[in-house]
Amino acid sequence: MSEMARIGVVGAGRVGAVLSAALRAAGHEVVAAAGESAASRERIAALLPGVPVGKPTDVARACDLLLLTVPDDMLDNVATTLVGAGAIRPGQVVVHTSGRHGLAALHAVAELGARPVALHPAMTFTGTSVDLPRLPGCVFGMTAGDGERELAESLVADLGGVVMWVAEERRALYHAGLAHGANHLVTLVSQAMDLLAAAGADDPAATLRPLLTAALDNALERGNDALTGPIVRGDVRTVQAHLRDLVETSPATVPSYVAMARATADRAMLDGRLLPIRASRIAGLLDEALRAVGQDARAHHPSR
Repeated sequence: MSEMARIGVVGAGRVGAVLSAALRAAGHEVVAAAGESAASRERIAALLPGVPVGKPTDVARACDLLLLTVPDDMLDNVATTLVGAGAIRPGQVVVHTSGRHGLAALHAVAELGARPVALHPAMTFTGTSVDLPRLPGCVFGMTAGDGERELAESLVADLGGVVMWVAEERRALYHAGLAHGANHLVTLVSQAMDLLAAAGADDPAATLRPLLTAALDNALERGNDALTGPIVRGDVRTVQAHLRDLVETSPATVPSYVAMARATADRAMLDGRLLPIRASRIAGLLDEALRAVGQDARAHHPSR
């Protein structure tokens, strides 16, 4: 920001503690922090040494810029409670870090005359100092009114980040893209490691790392054109063998394998790489596998 701010943070979880520490390093004064759990208090001690810990209302009253880094479902209630307690004042900047929410969750703040900003770092956090060097270059999904856009941009600049403006009505879609890519990736990779371990791999992570690193780089660079593998090639017997062993060894993995196989087949058909007749045969195998593990294939194809 063009001027140094007195910052308070309510909800010193993984995100709040790290962002506060980064803003402190940029020259801002972090005057107080609130954290309910022992883990939050440990983060405050580690990342914000010397910063007093107080009640949320006291923290809000002490600062010019309030960071609300609380869980998504609590955001509206926390903001409304702070306003009701007289802890928020007109002109005060109130920033939340929820990906899903825009400005509507801070309606009570706006109605009072404070200045709401939605600032979401598109990054996963450990809540330790390891996160700090990852912030430069990080994209921040931002939503702000016309009067707060310059302030929001300067705040992201202080964090070393890159601004991506997200319309209020597109916040959930923006967050879904991130969650689908990052959170579901962890589930997918974990399942793949379990399968490799069952196949005899001593170090499933080391086995996967070169393949997944290349696949991720290719996907980010080339998008759909990076698709490879038995589905795209139409290798029906290979898919059949996969499903046979999955049903026998790891039935809990079958629904996710089937869902991703269907999505992959749809993409490969759209660009002409997978012939419809082979896609139909693969679809039949996927349905059979779902039935074998007690799932209704019709639930995945309501039109049938």
